[in-house]
Amino acid sequence: MITTSSREPIRVTDPDDPRIAEFCSIRERDLTGRHGQFIAEGTVVLRMLSAAHAAGQGISAVKLLLLENRMAGLTQLLDAFSSDVPVYVASQAVLDRIAGFHLHRGVLALGQRRIVTDLLPHISALPASSLVLVGCGISNHDNMGAIFRNAAGFNADAVLLDETSCDPLYRKALRVSVGSVLTMPYRREGSAEELLGALGDARFEIWALSPAGHVEIGDIRPGRRVALVVGTEGDGLPSAILQSFKSARIAQNPQLDSLNVGTASGIALYHLARSMGRLTEPT
Repeated sequence: MITTSSREPIRVTDPDDPRIAEFCSIRERDLTGRHGQFIAEGTVVLRMLSAAHAAGQGISAVKLLLLENRMAGLTQLLDAFSSDVPVYVASQAVLDRIAGFHLHRGVLALGQRRIVTDLLPHISALPASSLVLVGCGISNHDNMGAIFRNAAGFNADAVLLDETSCDPLYRKALRVSVGSVLTMPYRREGSAEELLGALGDARFEIWALSPAGHVEIGDIRPGRRVALVVGTEGDGLPSAILQSFKSARIAQNPQLDSLNVGTASGIALYHLARSMGRLTEPT
């Protein structure tokens, strides 16, 4: 096959073509954790990837793989990527064999995230008035995607995750977040205690969210720098965290054990963001 320029598609007819090896069997395996690479799926996530790529904030596109009949409708979006990003196209039959399942969206991208592990400069760079979401032990990829979408929707400044949380660049988490993982500043490192200690040193007001919290979330009058802490599905936050920081609850049916962490983080972020004047009312 003859390699063309990056804006001209490179046709793939062999599912074992080594140039698209990263896209093979993406349901059974994932690239997260491998040198910062990840798979983005769908037009919405591709659009977010193009914006992150253009912004030069450590997220870049490496290559694209499209269903051949999607190419014409994506011309403007593809032009947003730099010319050194190759675009491969394949028929539906070949694309399905590459991915390992029927890929009806017909849009895949291989992305690269610059690995940064120094948390303190990240916290120091946050604005004087900040809202941060902290996730401890978030292991479900759907919930991970949901909390990033909530953080973006309610104007949080960053998401901080402890080392026991799953990688938000996992394909499903990325898709559920509708690409918000690519635009929301975040770090995933260290223990929950280290994260909260660093936030405390930076004068953040820390609120731990729990069904047993002492203050109803709607009654909080937050200060200028606020961190909302959410815990793993099922067990919630460790008692040591609940005892060390202020705790908040969401009023709910007492016969229900708890809310899903994705839902709970959205409700809590809405109340905090609104109280902090971070939401714009429609005109």
